[in-house]
Amino acid sequence: MGTAAVFIDGGYVDKVLHYDHNRQRIDYEKLVRMMVKPDDLLRAYYYHCMPYQSNPPSEDESRRYGAMHKFVTAIQSLPRFEVRLGKLSRFIDGDGTPVFTQKRVDCMVGVDMALLAGKGKVTRVILFSGDSDYIPAVEAVKREGVIVTLWHGITANSTPSRELVQTCDESCQLTAPLFQELRRS
Repeated sequence: MGTAAVFIDGGYVDKVLHYDHNRQRIDYEKLVRMMVKPDDLLRAYYYHCMPYQSNPPSEDESRRYGAMHKFVTAIQSLPRFEVRLGKLSRFIDGDGTPVFTQKRVDCMVGVDMALLAGKGKVTRVILFSGDSDYIPAVEAVKREGVIVTLWHGITANSTPSRELVQTCDESCQLTAPLFQELRRS
């Protein structure tokens, strides 16, 4: 048995739950326990961004921000969970449509993974994401002798980068049967 750290890309998990599991909720504490078996959990890190709010915020923006704040507070209160929030960037595309992108999240994940691996704090890293931007961090962690397990979605809309799957040591899909064990009522 070793020690594992879990790194959850909240935006990606939202996408997996939306496309693969009918927008149903998941019990993150159960998810992390399932992910780390048979190892001990050092800590679970959850990364996301708070929703955009204009000045002054619309009713819908305030509602979404309040719901996310409540969720983040609940996650933060779970044992051995830590929340790291990036910044949401807003710009207008050529059609005049607002586009929102997360900033800093991928970098925070990569830095945290590399620091724990480099300091010898973990024997396994578990990443729930699908983004190829994590490949350099995964490669760095593996050079430290740490096993990297990737968790990801199953449909065309949530399929992870093929190169990320190939770079990780192991992968696990959040299939319907696994999801049923983790579903929140």
